[in-house]
Order: sequence, then structure tokens, then C-alpha cells
Amino acid sequence: MPQRDEPERRPRLEPTRPATLVVAALATAALAWIGISAFWGEMDTLPWLPPLTLLGLAIVEAVTAQNTKNRIDRKPGAGPIEPLLIAKYAVLGKASALAGALFGGLFLGTTSWLLVVRGEKVRADDDLPQSFLGLVGAGALVAAALLLERACRVPPSPDEDAGDSRAKPVNGSADDERR
Repeated sequence: MPQRDEPERRPRLEPTRPATLVVAALATAALAWIGISAFWGEMDTLPWLPPLTLLGLAIVEAVTAQNTKNRIDRKPGAGPIEPLLIAKYAVLGKASALAGALFGGLFLGTTSWLLVVRGEKVRADDDLPQSFLGLVGAGALVAAALLLERACRVPPSPDEDAGDSRAKPVNGSADDERR
């Protein structure tokens, strides 16, 4: 029986699915709740460095997203950009979104547990600001990472069908056009 010629499958980078981020965050939140409730007495005060680092990364990625979008759209004053750099930024955005979701789950579990035991545990009030700032920083990182990932989409060329004005993801294939 002869085999049909199937189009060559090229590797491509799919956009991050929000469901993946939600599942990662909720699973990490559950593990964080269990872990912090079991080991609270043995832990030191929560540090400020992780939440501030998450906020710093979010700022850097948001600025990079804006700069990349301007360069891809060839806005005045924005120089050209290497295609490989766009692919690297897309991978960075995808990885940062997942990392932000995992840290967000960690800080969500910690913050919610601290709010529940706020009046009972002595140090709970001391750790709440760091935990809440970590939650905000992780959310900002996820948002900035998704912006960076979206900024790396290459707009359709002028000679493509004018009826399909959707931007294509990096390394897109013919399968992307059917969606």
C-alpha cells in the first residue's frame, strides 16, 4: 500500500497556553501550602531578594518586549533585529512565563497560608509583605513574559493573502495558517 506524501514537519514554537500556567501555579500553590504548614517552625524569615528579583525581571522583559515589537514593526528610530534573536526572546518569554507561574504558585500558597494563620503565628505578620510582593512580582513576570512572547510574532508579509491578517508565531508552518 503506497504511503501518501505528508508535508515535512518542521519544529515550531507554540504560544504558551494559559491552562498550562494555571495548572503549574495551582499545583505549586498546593505543594507550597503543604510544605510551609509542615516546616513553618524551622524556617527563617522570608527574604526580600526573590520578590524584588521577580519584579526586576518583569521590568526587563516588558522593556525588551516593547523594544522588540518596535523593531519588528520597523518603527522610526528602531533598528533592525536579527531573526535568531527573535527566536531567543520567544524562548525566554516562554520559559519566564512558566517560571513566573511556578513562583506565583509558591507565593500564592505561602501568602494564603500566612493569611489563614495570621493571628495565631508570631512571625506570620512579618513574612506577609515579602510573600505578597512575591505574588505580585510573579504575576508581573508572567504578564511581561507573555508580552515578550507575543512581541516575537512576525507580522504577515504584504504579499500574503490580505484576508488572513493574523500574525504568525516564530518558526510557524502551514499548520498554523489553518487554525
